[in-house]
Amino acid sequence: MYLEHFGLNEMPFSLTPDTSFFMGRAGYQEALNVLLVALRSGEGFVKLTGEVGTGKTLLCRTLLKTLHDEFATAYIPNPYLKPASLLLTIADELGIAYPKRCTQHQMMRVLNAALLELNAAGRRVLVCMDEAQAIPCETLETLRLLTNLETEKAKLLQVVLFGQPELDRVLAQPSIRQLRQRITFSYELKPLDAAGVEEYLAHRLSVAGYPDVPLFTRRAMKAMFEASGGIPRLVNILAHKALMCAFGSGALLVDKVQIREAIRDTDDARRGLEERRAAGARFKRWVLSGLGLGGLAGLALIAQLVHAGFVG
Repeated sequence: MYLEHFGLNEMPFSLTPDTSFFMGRAGYQEALNVLLVALRSGEGFVKLTGEVGTGKTLLCRTLLKTLHDEFATAYIPNPYLKPASLLLTIADELGIAYPKRCTQHQMMRVLNAALLELNAAGRRVLVCMDEAQAIPCETLETLRLLTNLETEKAKLLQVVLFGQPELDRVLAQPSIRQLRQRITFSYELKPLDAAGVEEYLAHRLSVAGYPDVPLFTRRAMKAMFEASGGIPRLVNILAHKALMCAFGSGALLVDKVQIREAIRDTDDARRGLEERRAAGARFKRWVLSGLGLGGLAGLALIAQLVHAGFVG
């Protein structure tokens, strides 16, 4: 495609969560550090939330890769499971043998025995639940009961819940308040700011073999940030399409014109840009209406907005 044209070794903006592209800067390294500290200190439940496309799965896989030698790990990408199915899935992921016909109670006993053996061998066990906002309440309760398994000094099982913001609403339900109270570490993964998008683009291009020179113009990066809202998945989609447009026209730099073409071809980016512009227009009208306060009151309002970063 455009690899040879731009001198790249691989696709820099693939949507596949490739851990070699993990950016150990911005909020990502901080999030990884929070998870590592929590798990190494033996916490039973840890929660990480973030909007769709902010990089939760990539962070999860990076965590599993980092902890590879310290923990026996189970990664469950689709947690919409009944309680019995969850137990079987965890056993399969950990390589634990169990009878063909096994009740839920029997499965709990099998897991308990296996976890005790792993603990005796010096291995801690971690279960990572991706898309955790989709876990049924009764399955969450089974997961809580699993984390009850412990020795006098340590939990036999630790769990990290990766989910969209809706996960907080699920955990707010009174029926699972016991689980909610056990979540001792939480982190919210935020979208990138403008500087973060610039850093993100440069990082992925560098990993893909591009030399340390600008490929996207300032105008292009600004337009991409405005259209993506700092969501890495949308940045990837827009950057990939913009590179295709540049390659098609023979250009060696990506400018605002290619980003505009990419935005037109990406529904979420186009809608997001329209919504942000509409919100900006409403905010501008609100600021102007504040000026109508007149005198010191109007000046005080503008000063507060400038201090808060709403007005440049």
